[in-house]
Amino acid sequence: MKRKLSLLFTCLLMAGLIISGCSSGATPKKEEKKGLDYPVRQIELVVPFSAGGGVDLAARTVADYLSKEWGQPIIVTNKTGGGGIIGAQYALKEAKPDGYTVLVNNNSSTSLHEAGTSNPTLTIDDNLFVSRIATGSMAYAVKADAPWNSFEEFSDWVKANPEQLTWASVGPAGISAFAAAQWLESIGVDYNSTKMVSSEGASDSAAKVAGGHVVLGIHTVGEFAPLVDSGKIKLLAVQSPERSPLYPEVPTTEEQGFKELTVRWWTGLSFAPGTPDKIIKKWDNAIEKLQKDEEFIKQLEKVKLEPGYLNSKDFTKEVQNETDIFKKLAKETGILK
Repeated sequence: MKRKLSLLFTCLLMAGLIISGCSSGATPKKEEKKGLDYPVRQIELVVPFSAGGGVDLAARTVADYLSKEWGQPIIVTNKTGGGGIIGAQYALKEAKPDGYTVLVNNNSSTSLHEAGTSNPTLTIDDNLFVSRIATGSMAYAVKADAPWNSFEEFSDWVKANPEQLTWASVGPAGISAFAAAQWLESIGVDYNSTKMVSSEGASDSAAKVAGGHVVLGIHTVGEFAPLVDSGKIKLLAVQSPERSPLYPEVPTTEEQGFKELTVRWWTGLSFAPGTPDKIIKKWDNAIEKLQKDEEFIKQLEKVKLEPGYLNSKDFTKEVQNETDIFKKLAKETGILK
């Protein structure tokens, strides 16, 4: 009898272990399936800048594409203020890290803010960088009837007359300021011997150049296009590895002997820390696929931006490198107050 009871107990124990093993094996599959069940509701793309700008237009292109791809509404919300920090703080600090609030950022709300601010509200460590979407090459513009016909010739004039150089920027820590600082350092001119004139944005900077209120404007090629096309300003150089398809006749800075100028506008996606890795991967894969879509490329061309996809790892590395360069420039030139 004891042997029978012992055998029965052993059988029951083994059966329990088998059932337990099957149960534990099924749970991860359910969890995995649940983890991939995204998105199941509306997604908000937060643009921390005003409607109509490069970041906003890129965001709307992404929203249109992925809302069809994923079968869920994706809306774009403009939360402006603080040079992009108000919207960025909302997306990275206030919203839940569940993948349903996505920040569409750029240099202003990341590397430029951290490098040019003594006590930054946000740092790049507050971002989980997902994908870089697009870039914009910086260009150097002067009045159409200005006497210089090359960037090299203009730089020689600046070396001889630094106090006569006036240039426009949205602020002392704007992308134009860092581009100017890097270029002036490369030609041996003291940044503080030149004069920055505040502007309200790229269109205002371009208008100031066209009107002769400043000598130089430094913004993206696309932002200068309206006044270049109307013959009111001219481009001396484009800062990119290759000539701009918009103005292929304009030489690059590197072609003209300036090989260490790296400042470039970009826009990309960030999530708040704590967002599940699978969601980040899904977005990264989607943006990579999007970059091969002909309609998407056409939309970028319309807003005069360039495809610039980088995956999460490379994007993170690129922003960190850019931030290090900007911090060094800010300290050397006095941009950092």
